[in-house]
Amino acid sequence: MPTQEAVVEALKKVKFPGLSRDIVSFGFVRDVKVDGGDVSFTIHFQSENPSVGQQLSRDAEAAVRAVPGVQNVRVQLEVAQRQMPSAMPGAQSGMLEGVRFKIAVASGKGGVGKSTVSTNLSLALRGLGYTVGLLDADIYGPSQQMMLGIEGRPQIDDRDEKIIPMENHGVKTMSLGLITDPDTPVIWRGPMVMKALDQFLTDVKWGTLDFMIIDLPPGTGDAQLTLTQKVPLTGAVVVTTPQDVALIDARKGLAMFRKVNVPVLGIIENMSYFICRHCGQREEIFGHGGGKRTAEMLGVPFLGEVPIDPKVVIGGDTGEPIVVLDPESAAAKAFQELAVQIARQVESGLAGHTHGEPEHAHTH
Repeated sequence: MPTQEAVVEALKKVKFPGLSRDIVSFGFVRDVKVDGGDVSFTIHFQSENPSVGQQLSRDAEAAVRAVPGVQNVRVQLEVAQRQMPSAMPGAQSGMLEGVRFKIAVASGKGGVGKSTVSTNLSLALRGLGYTVGLLDADIYGPSQQMMLGIEGRPQIDDRDEKIIPMENHGVKTMSLGLITDPDTPVIWRGPMVMKALDQFLTDVKWGTLDFMIIDLPPGTGDAQLTLTQKVPLTGAVVVTTPQDVALIDARKGLAMFRKVNVPVLGIIENMSYFICRHCGQREEIFGHGGGKRTAEMLGVPFLGEVPIDPKVVIGGDTGEPIVVLDPESAAAKAFQELAVQIARQVESGLAGHTHGEPEHAHTH
């Protein structure tokens, strides 16, 4: 006779459409019951795309029927409509309304390469065929104009007096660095910062885009909280490095997003390791595995490791990010994989679903 364990093992072979993770590790399988040759279980998940449920039901039934001794299979499907970000308290649905997916890139502390990740993620998504905008919301340390190699000042459309974003490498961009003197520090109080961000959100002609990547300031201050509450974000990516001090701050960033109901798409570990160009040996300068352990501890996806590469620095300084400068490099491939994972999550409607140990046991 089949056992509960054998049924669950069979269901581990059923992948969610478009993703590499199975429905058991996602925590979608509940109430597995085995009575002789009769098997019943429930598949429960949240999605903005309920039609995938029928495919899951068919795949799960086929997988369980293949278990020796199984005669009858009853699958109960429960698809809950996930609350859209625009319906969240405080979010203003008119913000960036021509943008399908709005992704914030954040870090708990400065110096972890958040802007580098934002730039290369934008270009990697562009490489997948998406239309992409990049909003540099780091008011005190704007850098996207340099990283994307954009010079000059943005123009104003005479018809509606809106700012036309500047563009390079196929990515539309707006940054305070495009409208201020690069040698003059930004010494603004909170209300002035928010006024500038409001203008970037409402007075820039972003048009229709698939993705908007928002490069947030480091930390968890007023600007971050206000922006995440004001814009109906699809999700957020948290950037960290392997050191314990960076990981402590990354946890604070994750806690902030959870407080304001923004789904966390995952953690990316930047400056993860270094490959010696002479001997090919891998050196883990800042330690190893901290990002992955933090992701597992907090129940969010680990999106990957980006190695240290001198070309990342060169590309950021010359306006040719690594994804453009050397697309075959290990660092560029890490950013490309990051883009693929994020695109799959948001396209499937599973953005921000908890990975890791689910709240409900797989069997009861």
